[in-house]
Amino acid sequence: MDNCFATPIIQQPIQFGADLVIHSATKYIDGQGRTLGGVIVGTNELISTIQGFARHTGPCLSPFNSWILSKSLETLDVRLERHCNNALEIARRLEQRPEVKWVKYPHLPSHPEFELAKKQMKWGGGIVTFEIEGGLQRGRDFLNQLELFTLSANLGDTRSIVTHPASTTHSKLSLEDRLSVGISDGLIRLSIGLEQVEEIWEDVEKGSAR
Repeated sequence: MDNCFATPIIQQPIQFGADLVIHSATKYIDGQGRTLGGVIVGTNELISTIQGFARHTGPCLSPFNSWILSKSLETLDVRLERHCNNALEIARRLEQRPEVKWVKYPHLPSHPEFELAKKQMKWGGGIVTFEIEGGLQRGRDFLNQLELFTLSANLGDTRSIVTHPASTTHSKLSLEDRLSVGISDGLIRLSIGLEQVEEIWEDVEKGSAR
């Protein structure tokens, strides 16, 4: 189970039967864009096999990066609560916008897995995805009008981050291939940061303005 979006604070998949759980510590666990790292969690038997492979092939943290991540863990709970509260509020407001076709956020009642998410997840996470009317060019225009958000394919930072997959990470795929994995021309992904929620919303409204 890839638990990067939730972190161990929001959800612990091993409690629900997962054998191995992975985290990109580069994202929320660090949360400030300072280092690269990853975590694999599982039984001693499974981890011992992975540990031997990792030790001989290179993907091991340096002592300094390990120290950075250990310090980041001290504030992870506090940071995640702010990320999630901000994200839920932004998701609720986006649902009211006429130019927004749909919004996906696990702790919105409109989400198809809302009941499951409430059962498994302490909060709804910091990622909000929505589709804006107007297709590919409208998606590009949305990003170009933002000022607070950082334009990047990254996520899980103290800063709010936005990406438009159809014109960036998945631009080389055909429309048919993108749609087959749920990426429409107007799909926007927001990684909601720790800024004041009104400042975040003000920027979202700039992107929504024609």
